[in-house]
Amino acid sequence: MINLYAAAPGWGVPNLSPFVLKVDCYLRMVGLPYELCSFRSLADIAQAPKGKVPYIEDNGQKVPDSGFILEYLQTTYGDRLGERLSQRDQAIALGMRRLMEEHLYWVIGYARYVEEEIWQQYKHVLFGRYGSTPTELDAATAQIRDVVRTYLHGQGLGRHSRAEVYALGNADLTALSAYLEDRPYFLGEEPTALDATAYGFLANIFYVGYETPLEAHAKALLNLRAYCERMRQRYYSTA
Repeated sequence: MINLYAAAPGWGVPNLSPFVLKVDCYLRMVGLPYELCSFRSLADIAQAPKGKVPYIEDNGQKVPDSGFILEYLQTTYGDRLGERLSQRDQAIALGMRRLMEEHLYWVIGYARYVEEEIWQQYKHVLFGRYGSTPTELDAATAQIRDVVRTYLHGQGLGRHSRAEVYALGNADLTALSAYLEDRPYFLGEEPTALDATAYGFLANIFYVGYETPLEAHAKALLNLRAYCERMRQRYYSTA
């Protein structure tokens, strides 16, 4: 049995980490049995390999990082999606992944860690389940928030104005929508591993308990909206 270690779900999203949800979705897509193991404390998260989530444990081996996890699963259990992508499609898939994981991710993070009203909800949804007192929760989450905001500044996105940040994120969504067009999945008629990534990120935009210019723009892109619902119905309708 594969154990997938992650924070718990929230706001009606199977997991509030796009990277965790990416792995969770992939495991459902390929039909591998697994167990989602929620952390019991903030200290458990800090002890994760590389200090980040998700990671899996399989046959005594711990594998961190969503990209390496999918590579491990494909190598160990075979290509269960039957992907036979051309080099061109492989390049497109990599570019799309980078757009979401290395740029859109930070726009989502900006909303959660910089926007004050959203942060006050988010810290309780994500971290309030660990039994801390209000004082302990405030101290721990303030430290985490400072770290993430430092990362945002270092990455560069945190140096921009609010309007500029969301304009950049909206451009990402417009690009995804333009490429998807009227196809059911990003690379054609059947889903591929790229769709696990796309669902992990888009579900964390469409289905969360707050709205920003990013969510509003996403909902105006009807093909992305339909795509996300298609993925949810196919893989999470009985969740």
